Amino acid sequence: MACELKEKERAGVINPIFTCQPCGAQYASIGIRDCIGVVHGGQGCVMFVRLLFSQHFKESFELASSSVHEDGAVFGALNRVEEAVDVLLMRYPHVKVIPIITTCCTEVIGDDVDGVVRKLNEGLLKEKYADREVYLIPIHTPSFKGSMVSGYDVAVKDFVSYFAKKDQPNGKLNLITGWANPGDVTALKHLLAEMGVDATVLFEIESFDSPLMPEGNHVSHGSTTIEDLTGTANALGTIALNRYEGGQAAGYLESEFGVPAIIGPTPIGIRNTDTFLRNVQKLTGRPIPESLVRERGIAIDALTDFTHMFLADKKVAIYGSADLVVGLAEFCLDLEMKPVLLLLGDDNKAYPDDPRIKALQENVAFDMEVVMNADLWELENRIKNQGLKLDLILGHSKGRFTSIDYNIPMVRAGFPTYDRAGHYRYPVVGYAGAIWLGETIANTLFADMEYKKNKEWVLNVW
Repeated sequence: MACELKEKERAGVINPIFTCQPCGAQYASIGIRDCIGVVHGGQGCVMFVRLLFSQHFKESFELASSSVHEDGAVFGALNRVEEAVDVLLMRYPHVKVIPIITTCCTEVIGDDVDGVVRKLNEGLLKEKYADREVYLIPIHTPSFKGSMVSGYDVAVKDFVSYFAKKDQPNGKLNLITGWANPGDVTALKHLLAEMGVDATVLFEIESFDSPLMPEGNHVSHGSTTIEDLTGTANALGTIALNRYEGGQAAGYLESEFGVPAIIGPTPIGIRNTDTFLRNVQKLTGRPIPESLVRERGIAIDALTDFTHMFLADKKVAIYGSADLVVGLAEFCLDLEMKPVLLLLGDDNKAYPDDPRIKALQENVAFDMEVVMNADLWELENRIKNQGLKLDLILGHSKGRFTSIDYNIPMVRAGFPTYDRAGHYRYPVVGYAGAIWLGETIANTLFADMEYKKNKEWVLNVW
């Protein structure tokens, strides 16, 4: 019995877990105030990504496209970038930050996006928008490599490296949340507030949950400012919650400006949240207050109510981004469950050296598979053809058909989640996230018992 790390054996992809790099860069861009990204590629490279965002958050987001057509795909389309920037600045007087996000098409044809940015800075911006504060940032995210996870990581690093500037210490902590939900950011800010820590949150996306006001609807957008990004070079330290979603930016700030960096672990569950708080304490010198000790106790009590009796030895499959998947697997192990299958949706070469995966390989006492570059057919094939018995599936909404077809209960986690109402409001991180996630798993299993007509004796009730 052991944890085995392996590559997907098939060359093709059937029902992918992730979409492509430009999606991740676009997600980072909508977290910045006064920012609208120009995606340099076909119009679908924006349309379908915006659709994913809208399905997940049930909100509207502003993203622009250079709308490359057949002629541009053959002869080059840098003129479309110039036109897109000009139109964007004319139509949106508030816009200051414009990332130019490349795609597979424009990377294959070799469009010199860095060169056109220099041309626009020396020409259009000086001649037509001299009175405007405008920052053009090239972000290279070819779709033929990586995934939306690596695209997010690249974009966060590019934003930070563009704006960060050394000045006087600001006494703040940089917190890079990774691909999070508004509910996660709220939970993290609560923990920091209880410790009295002032933090720059990258990215501040609580406002994605936009109000519907009497004067009209609000377009959703994050509230991280240019000043926030500039000040990251002057912080007490940086905590990147996820190794693959912000780790590059944390490393850059440490190497370039001497800002101490701590990367991970993702604070899912009790032990990882404990580690997060100790890391905050280490970088800021702030004590962990009694209020958080009490919150921790409440979370442990809540989990104790059902863990051993109802969750022990339940077999679970988990898929999605590596940081989320490993964090959920660690949490399931703490709940006495058996995460027998972990599907990582891209081919990151760093996975075999990930200390968390190595820890699973060294410590897990049952058969577990960790599949890199996986798709959702890997899940279905094991259930359908290899006799894998599961009690639960953990992952985003794209796995719902496997859950339905094989009558396996499922808890939604990750992006995109579009078939549950208000899911983005609930955290999976922190003590609050541990309670919500644990109780949701238990209640999902209870509901499945009713559906399958398991009687009350299973619940130890007479």
